[in-house]
Parts: sequence; structure tokens; C-alpha cells
Amino acid sequence: MLAKLTSYGLIGIQGCPIDVEVDISYGSQRVDTVGLPDNAVKESKERVRSAICNCGYSYPDTRLLVNLAPADIRKEGTVYDLPIALGILAARGSFGLNAADGYVIIGELALDGTVRGVNGVLPMMIDAYERGYRKVMVPADNAKEASCVAGLEVYPVGQLAEAVAHFKGFCRIEPMPEYVWEGSTVKPGCDFSEIKGQQAAKRAAEIAVAGNHNLLMVGSPGSGKTMLARSLPTILPELTIAEALEITRIHSVAGELKGGLGIVRERPFRAPHHSASIPAIVGGGTKALPGEISLAHYGVLFMDEFPEFPPMVLEALRQPLEDGAVTITRASAKATYPADFMLVAAMNPCPCGNFGSKTKECRCTPAQIERYRNRISSPILDRLDIHIEMTEVDYTELTAAASGESSATVRARVSRARELQRQRYEADGILFNSQLNTPLMRKYCRMSAEAEQILHLAYDKLRLSARAYTRVIKVARTIADIGGSPTIEKPHVLEAVQYRGLDEKYWGSSRY
Repeated sequence: MLAKLTSYGLIGIQGCPIDVEVDISYGSQRVDTVGLPDNAVKESKERVRSAICNCGYSYPDTRLLVNLAPADIRKEGTVYDLPIALGILAARGSFGLNAADGYVIIGELALDGTVRGVNGVLPMMIDAYERGYRKVMVPADNAKEASCVAGLEVYPVGQLAEAVAHFKGFCRIEPMPEYVWEGSTVKPGCDFSEIKGQQAAKRAAEIAVAGNHNLLMVGSPGSGKTMLARSLPTILPELTIAEALEITRIHSVAGELKGGLGIVRERPFRAPHHSASIPAIVGGGTKALPGEISLAHYGVLFMDEFPEFPPMVLEALRQPLEDGAVTITRASAKATYPADFMLVAAMNPCPCGNFGSKTKECRCTPAQIERYRNRISSPILDRLDIHIEMTEVDYTELTAAASGESSATVRARVSRARELQRQRYEADGILFNSQLNTPLMRKYCRMSAEAEQILHLAYDKLRLSARAYTRVIKVARTIADIGGSPTIEKPHVLEAVQYRGLDEKYWGSSRY
């Protein structure tokens, strides 16, 4: 007999419906799985056999053919175990062939029939809903994640026997209640009030977060670069439900959702080690999985010891920083992932870290310093909107009892500025000032005559590239938004220009 059920696969972060067809026919005992299965899918026959037998059902001793359609799409992972097992039992007559019509069924099977969780459930469920499916059966570990899609009836299953009883009508599984968005949470970190001194750096960090601008911090060891970077999650504004769902889709595909958490409720903060490879940062591997830049989508990617990253890794950041997305192509897979992240880079001014220090002597030769700084190329430097220098904190500031503004106060200003941008660009399909293109800049970045004059002088004196010039305007727009000004004025441009001063100081005019 022939049984047919619907399951789901993934192409990047897009779901893809897969028909699971099981045919039991006369012949010697044999199991064939066709439809471009990978090794994990091929091995499912052993898991399915043991699960069926250990749940008390009989396994067919004749020829068994499993077809996964469409046949030209490669099937990967263990997501098809449960539908294959149910297809075999339906073909054997354990329950009606039409009982599972209209259901999407996914899940991995343990040898005792336990249904284990799988990766990528949310993008599968979103696509299933868009295609008109309304009933889904998923592992209990993934049920909360699947219930985030409004309008779906999500049936959590923990055992193969439970699924069979459900389709027989003996013991119906109660659907999960629809997920209710409770708002985002703030990722724990160092409060801004605990950072002593560094007022200019904290101001730059606030501007960077408000407009989602990339930030470069240069300073000697112990000046507070890492501490400031790790405090950024405390001033990031709350996630919207739309942002949370998009982040969750990426993390679900990458297998980053653990413990049945359901939906991501805090903005990502990723801090890879400087020994990370290109696939780890950008994404890749045989399955074209997302990398750190996509896992940091709508959040922060912190790259400490920036020049110590391999040059090929740094250069691979160029296109994602410009486009907000990355396309990964491999022999067996191709996927496009969003990568709209805020890059925060930290580096020492020289290999020993003491160049320009007030208290320590630099031990590096000019050639060593030049080689070290030249690891940061001009194209990468151009894409870092805000450059800030951090020096050692003196004893008076370090021991002062008075604290600066709290993260909550700064976060309120940042949230107001981002909400202003969201309303302004609602019809343009962008969220932040950093995403402005040339036509939108002409529309929204109106400057006073004095501001234009200052910008003209800065362009000539600092010999800015065209890209750096536009970045200055975008930063000035953010500064104006924080101050509540509809027009970019002279003080806004002056402050934005000063955040390009390190280009000339550390890299010299030859960089432009």
C-alpha cells in the first residue's frame, strides 16, 4: 500500500515542503530511500525500524520504498524520521491513510520512539503557514518555537506512540496555545554608570547604537575598550516582534535555540575569537549555515583585537557591511542570510599597545607599527562610521564616587532616536540612518548652509573618500535625531567630522 504525508525541509532560512511517500510492496525485505537524501536521511531507516519495533508495532518484512519529493532538492538532517515512521505505519494499516491529511509533520526519532527536537522549525512553520497549512505536528522541544506563528495549530509530540494514537483518534493531542509576545529583555552587561571616565567614548557609543553605525575603538590596553563594548547590550532598544522573529529564524537554522526557549527575546551580542575562520564569521560549511555576522543580525558583532583577525576574514566583511546581507554558495547548497549588524571593533594603536600612552613607553619600531595598522585596509576603515580614541583613565576619575549616566537613561535616548528613524523610513523599507542610500540621503539629510560649508572644508582637509563623506552625513543625521533636530546643523556636522580624525592620525593621508 502507498501512504503520503507532508514534511518540511530548509533551503537557507527558507522552508520547503517535502512529500514523504511510503510504498510497501511484495518482495524480499529491503528498504530504499530515494529523492537525493544525505547520509543522515539514509540512516533514518535504522532509527525508524528500532523506534517502530520498540513502540510495540510490527515492521514490514517486505520491500519498502521511501520517496522524498521533489526529487531534485537535496534532503538533509533527521527531520524526516517521524513522517517516515508514520508513513510506514499508515501503509501497514495502523491508522487511516487520510488521518494525517493537511498536517505538516517533522521530528527526529530516538531508538525507543522518543521524538527529539530539530533545527530550523520557525522558518519551516512560517513558510507552511504562507502556503496554507494550518496543522503541524512537531517535537515537544520545538513546540514553543512553532507556536510563534499566529494561526497555526501546533501539536507537540514526545513519543511515536502519541502521534499514532492521535491519528487513530484514541488520545488526541491538545494543540499548543498561541505564543503571546511579552516584549524583549535586556541582555545583562556592564552598566554605563560603572564605566569611569571615557565620556567621549560613551557619547560615541550612544551615537553608534542610535543609528546602527559601525564603531572603531583605538586605545592602549586597560583603557576600557572591551568593557565599553560589552556594555552596549544594556543600551540597545527593545526588540519588536518582527525583529525577534527574523533573528529567531537565523538562530533556529544554526541550532542556536536551546532548551525550548521559543523565540529570541534579546538583541544578539556576538564576540568571536580572532582565530575564527571565514566560514565561522561569514557563514558556510557543507550545509551553507549562517555565520557570526548573520547571528548578530539586528544586534552587535564585537571583534576585539581587530588587526589580529586573518586579513581574508576582515576583507570578507566588506560586502555584508555594505549590503546588509550575505549569499553563501557551495557545491551542494546556496543560501542568502540577512546580516544587518552593528560592527564594533577594538584595537591597540601598536603591537605592544603603548603608542601614545601617558604612562608607558612604546617598544615598537615604526616599521612594526606601520605593518600592524596596515592590516586594516582602506575599504574596511571607510566602512567604520565612527572612530574613537581611548586613553588611560587617571586615578582621580577611577576612584571618583560620582557615577555617570545609567544605561537606562542612555537607552531611553537611543530608543527615542530609533523610533524617530522607524517612523521616518516606514515607507522606504529601512530602519536605521546607517542604511540610507544616496536618493534617501538627498530626501532626509537636509543641512543648513553653515553645516554644508563645514562639511566641504572637512572633505578637502581630511581628504575623505566618497564613502567616508556619506558616512559623515549619516552620523550627523543620527546626532541630529538624538537632539531632536529635523535639520542637520553645524554642531552636528562638527561632531560627526571629529569621529573621522583617527584616519589621518593613525593611517595618514596616503590612505585616501
